[in-house]
Amino acid sequence: MASTIVEFMADIRTSLSDALRAALVATGIDLPGDFQVGLERPARREHGDWSSNAALAIAKGVGRNPRELAGELAAWLEENRPEHVAEVSVAGPGFVNFKLAPSWLHSVVLDAVALGTESYGRKNLGQGRAVIVEFVSANPTGPVHAGHGRGAAYGDAVARLLEWCGYAVQREFYINDRGTQMDLYGASLAAVRADEPVPEDGYNGQYIAEWASEMPADADTRLWGRERALADQREVLGEMAVAFDTWSSEQALVDSGVIDTALAALDAAGASYEAEGALWLRSSDHGDDKDRVLIKSDGEYTYLLPDIAYHRDKLDRVGSDGLLINVWGADHHGYVARMKAAMAALGCDPASLEVVVTQLVRLECDGEEVRLSKRTGDIIELREVIDEVGADAARFTYLLQSMDTAPTFDLAKAAAQVMENPVFYVQMAHARVCSIAARAQADGVERLSVDQVDLGVLVHERELEMMRQLSTLGEVIAAAAEERAPHRVTAWLRDFAAAVHSFYHDCYVVGTGIAPELTQARLVLIDAARVGLAVGLGTLGVSAPESM
Repeated sequence: MASTIVEFMADIRTSLSDALRAALVATGIDLPGDFQVGLERPARREHGDWSSNAALAIAKGVGRNPRELAGELAAWLEENRPEHVAEVSVAGPGFVNFKLAPSWLHSVVLDAVALGTESYGRKNLGQGRAVIVEFVSANPTGPVHAGHGRGAAYGDAVARLLEWCGYAVQREFYINDRGTQMDLYGASLAAVRADEPVPEDGYNGQYIAEWASEMPADADTRLWGRERALADQREVLGEMAVAFDTWSSEQALVDSGVIDTALAALDAAGASYEAEGALWLRSSDHGDDKDRVLIKSDGEYTYLLPDIAYHRDKLDRVGSDGLLINVWGADHHGYVARMKAAMAALGCDPASLEVVVTQLVRLECDGEEVRLSKRTGDIIELREVIDEVGADAARFTYLLQSMDTAPTFDLAKAAAQVMENPVFYVQMAHARVCSIAARAQADGVERLSVDQVDLGVLVHERELEMMRQLSTLGEVIAAAAEERAPHRVTAWLRDFAAAVHSFYHDCYVVGTGIAPELTQARLVLIDAARVGLAVGLGTLGVSAPESM
């Protein structure tokens, strides 16, 4: 069976690295034992497929001119070419560039077809390491809004990428169901049901009226309201293909006694103290700008204390080598340092907690900012976004940019079935390669087995560009998982879709004038393209339709 694409790319790197080492030795250089040959993809295609800074990295230490040394390395490598290398050249102050022959790209196609959508591009980075990804975690006092949608798409995509790369992932929703906001929410439902004014700082909006009308007369308004809000949140998140393994209740956490356990651990570690009638965390000892209150002078817990107990519980669940990833909204930015300080105070490695802060999204339609929801009055519900543009377009649009940006979500563009819509553009590429295969079948083309097909006829620049792009998918997914950066996959999909659309326009697969051997090779190529598109979309939680 063919190796995975990531293994194949590793083989290419190893081959080029070994060849460069041999070239350096051949020029009379005694390499240090820890010398690493750097290899990367050049930013400009005309510089080849791979580039090395080996000459630049070692020239100063051995008293050589880097450009001249690179020239000697290139000359030796031209005479002793590694497999798949078509040309070696020198660029800039001393980079050695490699242009590879199409034969290595044909191996990429074989890998994609052999491994399919279940395995192509996988790399076991995690080796089963346990990870809890906590995201959304909205208060159970109303519907999830458009801002939560970005965190939902992002958190789920990160979880999918990590799973693809060998991590054991649990998706978790932390239910903030304790405190004053829950009391006000329950009181608001009761007031509206009784046709009375809602309390000061209570909850308004059409959804309160709708839910209050459903509430039984003898219901515990706080508890019933909690379950009604959670049911609504589950439903709308499910529409966007977001599901959680665990829904963890703050109130249940408090009732379980784990807070007392966390307090005892902090006390035993000397990480807490009493002052001014309150209990404080020595968070300033661990990088926070000041100490934080855990229990107020009136005996009430601050929000920080249950959160500390909750994170301690999560760390217990993932084990000593596990990882916690929290996806928080922009309003939680100042909370990161104190939570990491709390983990350090408990003797946990702060690096075992990663926090990604998502920035706000500006909703726009036909150039006008969308501000208010008809149902809530002060926010735009995620449900309204999905109803307007569809779940796939919502997810893809939320994932177009890094989470540290504050993007504009153009509802009209995301809903439009036009090539200017990024998700439509990518999904149409998948539909097109599926339509080509269907056309071949309808025309009675008898497919050969892959091992009978000569891929050597795939030399058109459109074909080569598709294969080059396809060759990078495993690397992109691995980087996106490690960097918690799904937008890297959306960028790859848009570039690869562009290559597919160009191929579709310029390279006919079936029909008069197309040699049978070329038809067979191009059918294998579109099979590989279909796999790449489906894998990329799948890691984002977006569907890959066969027709549009």
